[in-house]
Amino acid sequence: MASSAAVLEDGSLISRIDRKLLTVERALALVSGLAVFSLMLLAVVSVGGRNAFNAPLPGYVDWIEQVMPLIAFMGISFVQRDGSHIRMDLVISALRGRALWLFELFSVVLILSLVLALLWGSWSHFLRSFDFAAPLWSRDSSIDIGLPIWPAKLLAPVAFAVLVLRLLLQVWGYGRAFVLGLEQPVAVPLVLSAAEQAAAEAEHLGGVSASGNDT
Repeated sequence: MASSAAVLEDGSLISRIDRKLLTVERALALVSGLAVFSLMLLAVVSVGGRNAFNAPLPGYVDWIEQVMPLIAFMGISFVQRDGSHIRMDLVISALRGRALWLFELFSVVLILSLVLALLWGSWSHFLRSFDFAAPLWSRDSSIDIGLPIWPAKLLAPVAFAVLVLRLLLQVWGYGRAFVLGLEQPVAVPLVLSAAEQAAAEAEHLGGVSASGNDT
């Protein structure tokens, strides 16, 4: 199941790299959110045009195909950073110290191996579609209005590349925590207990309330 997690920061090299990578991940997550909003606008234009003028948006399905990779892949590294992915934590919730970091390290290495395979496969899939000598640099196109497919295919390896960087950083973080026996390592998601989660939410709500009173 999904758990609330926190990522600690300090002045160390790994934490500085984590914050710089987070900037990229937030930008990609924002793009993903805007893609969701664009689908809503496309639906309004298409349905409105069909009902009002009997003229739906040309290539509506083609545009959806182009936008879907933005929604599916662009935010994946952002949620990996703070541990928001769905996972079973019945076992690791009972672990502490080096045993916990070793288990987390093993899990992240397995994920990294899978994502590297996906990165290689998605990049190869993109190369089969991209051709400088072809019209619009594309060897294939959408069925309705002939949009080039390679931009959508490029999004997957780009997102997986950022995810690989995040996973490498977490391998470093968990490995460092295991070797040094750290209690609260930086740059990795730390699962919060129910009490810690409630305290964090109370602190956040208190800050929001104070900001509202100041204005």
